Amino acid sequence: MRFMIMVRATPETENEEIGVVPDQQLMADMADYHEELAKAGVLLDGAGLQPSRRGWRIHYSAGDRRTVTDGPFAETKELIAGYTLIQVRSREEALEWARRFPNPVGFGREADIEVRQLFELEDFGETVQTQRFRDLDMG
Repeated sequence: MRFMIMVRATPETENEEIGVVPDQQLMADMADYHEELAKAGVLLDGAGLQPSRRGWRIHYSAGDRRTVTDGPFAETKELIAGYTLIQVRSREEALEWARRFPNPVGFGREADIEVRQLFELEDFGETVQTQRFRDLDMG
């Protein structure tokens, strides 16, 4: 089972410059945590995301017309600043790892992380289409 731990953006991570670089203590805490995940064999990936001003959104309208909107995006609470992707045996194990995630904005400050399970190809049954994804080595 794969789970994504998502770090919510804050006004600081969406800073108009390049985003706030975490202080050295937070970097150390994150490195320690990710080393523990790696040693346990559950870490698949993890990274911070650049501010939304360096990204874009694509809106699909009826008729499949696509409209591109460049960032930044105003609703910080709806944005993701980073993620960690883990593979574990159960939801309970994912919850235990998530509880150990360092506060992403630093000790003593309010913050949120969100954890979501990824779909696996098996969730969609055996079809020609799921086999196409398997052939791409996507699950």
